[in-house]
Amino acid sequence: MTVARVPGRISIRSRGPLDELQSVVAASNEETCDDISYRFGRSLAGDQHPLHKQYMCGKVLLALFSGNNLRNNHQTLFHLDCLKRKIMSSSSSRSHGGTAAASNQPPVAEPSFSEKARTLAYLARIGSLSTLSRKQAGFPFGSVMPYGLDRLGRPIFLISTMAMHTQNLQADPRASLLIVQTDGDGDPLGASRVTLLGNVVTIPQPEIADARKLYLERYTNSRYWVDFEDFSFYRMDVVDVYYVGGFGVMGWVKASDYDQSEPDPLAEMASGIIEHMNADHKDALILLARMSAGIESQEAAMTSVDRLGFHVRLKTSEGMRGVRIAFPREVRNATEARRVLVEMVQRGRKQP
Repeated sequence: MTVARVPGRISIRSRGPLDELQSVVAASNEETCDDISYRFGRSLAGDQHPLHKQYMCGKVLLALFSGNNLRNNHQTLFHLDCLKRKIMSSSSSRSHGGTAAASNQPPVAEPSFSEKARTLAYLARIGSLSTLSRKQAGFPFGSVMPYGLDRLGRPIFLISTMAMHTQNLQADPRASLLIVQTDGDGDPLGASRVTLLGNVVTIPQPEIADARKLYLERYTNSRYWVDFEDFSFYRMDVVDVYYVGGFGVMGWVKASDYDQSEPDPLAEMASGIIEHMNADHKDALILLARMSAGIESQEAAMTSVDRLGFHVRLKTSEGMRGVRIAFPREVRNATEARRVLVEMVQRGRKQP
């Protein structure tokens, strides 16, 4: 095993069993880095997995181990390459964490965890509701659960008293709702997800009309059973939120921050912007990565976009990398996003 440390960079290469690699954890546990890539395979030209956020190296190594990527009795080539940026607070109130092109550049602005949590809850339609079992005391009971959202981001449920989760809630209102990104790249651990924790109670009579309206707007077929006697509207009063943005990107969000946040204005149009850019403007993405992040690449693909900027995945001579590129100003709709992207490309083409 070789561990090389130079200012702003850590590189670990090893060909050996898992227990040998684990010896690196103690030494790297306090290192906070960006733009980390790790590789497994017989050659470094094999599978490459870029990670695009800041995190503690040791924690990521442990996460890789817990994911059964390596076996103790298997000789595997492992390579971890870390570019340091800055020491990052562990507070969940981080609102501007991101990747920069070089260690002397500030992080690139992006929405806060509370905004991302609200956006994910807004875009999704179904979650996994965990209640406390009446039959097996203390055990969680999971249910597939469609939901609506009120203006504070509180989930609204239409559930029957015959359902086990409803009976559980009547005995103990404490529950959690797991919501998972459905348009990821196929790796479930790389997808964003949010867990809402709260008390699920029946909605007061004066508020039922509003709850009914927003729920039926999402689930029109529910009109066939919404008036059945055993069905009622329930709402989760959120007390805490935990957001995971992918590998090594996670944190608690205060319920008050979640309540006061709004979904990203590009949320419903983001997929269309991404599809258009990747289909028709790959050369522009390569240009913007070079201009904004100083990274030369042969291929580029936009992976996400929001009101403050976008992420791209780059194929470089050193492997796959990810970078976030900021918009010069905030955008609120697809027209503004297109205008800003055109301006950025035109400015980039004028540079020598």
